[in-house]
Amino acid sequence: MHHCAMCPDHDAESHATELLDECRDWAHDLDVAADGAMAVAIGGAWQAGWAPNDLHEFARRRLDASSAGYLAEAIVLESRQYASTALHPRWRAEVAALSAGGIPDAPQMWGWASRQGVHHRTALTVVLKVLRFLGTLPILEPLLPLPGAAQHVASVAANEADAKVLSRVRGLLAKAEATEFTEEAEALSAKAQELMSRYSLHHAIRDHQRSDAMEAVARRIWIDNPYVVAKSALVQSVATANRCRMVCAEKIGFVAVIGADCDVDFVELLSTSLLVQANRAMLAAGRGTNGRQTRTRSFRQSFLLSYAARIGERLTATSATVATEMDRDALLPVLAARSQATDDLTDRLFPTTVPRELSVSNGAGWLAGRTAADLALLDVHRPIAG
Repeated sequence: MHHCAMCPDHDAESHATELLDECRDWAHDLDVAADGAMAVAIGGAWQAGWAPNDLHEFARRRLDASSAGYLAEAIVLESRQYASTALHPRWRAEVAALSAGGIPDAPQMWGWASRQGVHHRTALTVVLKVLRFLGTLPILEPLLPLPGAAQHVASVAANEADAKVLSRVRGLLAKAEATEFTEEAEALSAKAQELMSRYSLHHAIRDHQRSDAMEAVARRIWIDNPYVVAKSALVQSVATANRCRMVCAEKIGFVAVIGADCDVDFVELLSTSLLVQANRAMLAAGRGTNGRQTRTRSFRQSFLLSYAARIGERLTATSATVATEMDRDALLPVLAARSQATDDLTDRLFPTTVPRELSVSNGAGWLAGRTAADLALLDVHRPIAG
């Protein structure tokens, strides 16, 4: 089956028809063989540095919806062979997100065909497409331990105070994405930045006082086309304001954020929200004028770069304001330790990265982006309704 999927003259539907004819009397065996081939291919992806969410996000961008959905089910089924403690907590969370709708037991292929109401040939075609996709993945830097490579805590009890802060931050960002008013969205985002900065720095000082070793983590954030590089600049701005570093893999479509665990959590939350807001502001800028210029690639890319730069200035100012409220003598060694751990992990994971300068080719887009990011007075002490 793997040979059919990887055939140079790959026509999944033709190969599916041939396999069904050849295995007419062994339908169950074909079903089991499909599961076996899929498990081996997914295991190969893990060895190549991919994690569950990475596979899902890349598949969403490269495969049709049916094939991407089939792969999501297969990832969950493959993960069931491991005890919970054999999976890193982040890995478990990613698998849980994929199985939110409920995943039936193996074997998968004919059951999937029945649930989708499609012919066996269609299901086998999907399997061959997914196997080919998995067999042509690029190699990534591994960011999480492989399943079964180590024992992990089965579950971590959430600190009630920490959970409350994170819940409030998510609420602020949800409101920011929902509002139609740019000023309100940016004020809500600034408030979220203030809360997370204070939370992160208090956390860091507490851990340092306990003599807990500072460990950095890395996480991929997937970016939708178009304008991947310009959008990654926005993630870079958020990362810098939150003491993290970022590496962009433009051709594949993700950025890797490196820093303290809670800082990386917030960079992911805020970046995702700001990307939604930036896209909305960019489209609004286009509607606010009557020329074609605002719909050009150069205008939109310049808009996003300008938006990222100005938002970065404001978020950094917010973080600096919060830092001045802390005990300087307690804070400085903590920040130094975090910075060193972040740099060390970045250098280990991405030793050959090259800095890239981004140029702006559309002055109108730059001005519009800066204006969109500059409309609100982001006073972190200003009360936010709700």
